[in-house]
Amino acid sequence: MSPTRKLIISVAAVAFVVALWFAAGHFGLISRLLLPPPDEVASTATELWSDGYVHVPLWRHIAVSIARALAAFAAAVITGIPIGLAMGMFPGVGAALDPFVQFLRPLPKLALIPLIIVWFGVGELSKFLLIYLATVLTVIVAAAAAVLNVKRGRIRAAEALGVSKYQLFRYVIFPSALPELFVGVRMAVGIGWTTLIAAEMIAANSGLGWMVINASAYLRTDVVMIGILLLGITGYLLDLLLVALQRVAVPWIGKD
Repeated sequence: MSPTRKLIISVAAVAFVVALWFAAGHFGLISRLLLPPPDEVASTATELWSDGYVHVPLWRHIAVSIARALAAFAAAVITGIPIGLAMGMFPGVGAALDPFVQFLRPLPKLALIPLIIVWFGVGELSKFLLIYLATVLTVIVAAAAAVLNVKRGRIRAAEALGVSKYQLFRYVIFPSALPELFVGVRMAVGIGWTTLIAAEMIAANSGLGWMVINASAYLRTDVVMIGILLLGITGYLLDLLLVALQRVAVPWIGKD
């Protein structure tokens, strides 16, 4: 299927859903309190952009959430990839760290909030740590799996040529693992972004997650919808950025 045809189908699908949403609100199929129609949400969005929410400009809510998430994502990638690569390359390291990683990875991060508050208080560090933990564990698992999935034939061929350990990693293992590593990072960023709302439950006074939670307490469904749309759009744009970086860093993917 051509890219143009895919784009047409995607736009048509979105337009169909928006039309159903519009009809549900304006023909009384669903209460406006539960699901405000698109035009009402757009009107509220205009008001929020000009007046802000709870005396905080909308752009600041967006910027605060993005800054919190990107700081945690960067730290997770910088620390998680080396740990995961070490676990995949050295069985002893993997055996030592794997029990802790596999225990913490499926653990609901909401369960960690009380402990994080007790240990680190309710400042920005607690929010950073919650997003970081949700992201770094997936990065570690993805990096370790990427190394283990490198074709053994490539490694044996390089060893037969007498390459050093560094050369084996630099020219064989790392390039071979990079495509799968990017997929893991994209998954980790998605998981970390969904944790943003939980992180902003910790004594926050700004941010998209906080805005959604605060608005829901006052039955401001229109504001909740705007927050959800902004969270989804921002998360989608972050994923597109990672896809673009993948195309630059791994131009050979799908060509071997």
